[in-house]
Amino acid sequence: MSYFRELPDISAVSLLPGRQRSDERVLIKNIYKRAKLRTDIDYAITAFDIKMIKEGERPDTMAAELYDDPELDWVIMTTNNITNLRNQWPLSNNDLHSYMLDKYGSEAALLEPHHYETPEIRDQFNRTVLKKGLIVDEDFTFTYVGLNNKTITTDKTNYDSIQASSEFTQAYKDSFILLNRKAAGPVSNFKYETKRNDAKRLIRILRPEFLGGFVADMRNIMKYETSSQYINRTTKAAYNPRETGV
Repeated sequence: MSYFRELPDISAVSLLPGRQRSDERVLIKNIYKRAKLRTDIDYAITAFDIKMIKEGERPDTMAAELYDDPELDWVIMTTNNITNLRNQWPLSNNDLHSYMLDKYGSEAALLEPHHYETPEIRDQFNRTVLKKGLIVDEDFTFTYVGLNNKTITTDKTNYDSIQASSEFTQAYKDSFILLNRKAAGPVSNFKYETKRNDAKRLIRILRPEFLGGFVADMRNIMKYETSSQYINRTTKAAYNPRETGV
């Protein structure tokens, strides 16, 4: 079943150059009519599986694998609120690389910093004092209270350990020390775009046992209710701008 075949029609005044009459009409698909999940299904954890989109995988190939019908690709898109496939579906590695070159201009530019982020910093008691991934300025410095002769560890993949100077003893005020650390690591244009693309790979999949009910709901939503424009359940008339006194 094709999604566009299920869209209802609008009887609109023809603007084609070969029309025979000024009031001649043509049927066009109502692309503004859109289906969405029922709230009870949308919030039902048991109705969905979580899936990671593989390299080069498309909605139609995924629908063929999951539902034995590539034309049910719209189910995957609707259940994930995808309205713009190019912007909301992950690009293949080749397409992503081409996109980045078009955007940044050269291979060398891909290695330049896009922005700067903080590492995770923990104190002597393994408490997080600075969250990882906060966007900051290049010269961002983090200041906090530490203890003497203790090592405060950070994310070792990004930064060295932060050193302080002595064991905590309540009897001595000089057990406390102010620690200052440059806490801004570069994130390249390449890493930024890759991470942004990979974030689109995790989607939810409607389980096959819920598919029939979802398709039936969708078809019902696409039907027109009675109105002044009503022709039948699948067609309504659009206003004729050439008519006067209407």
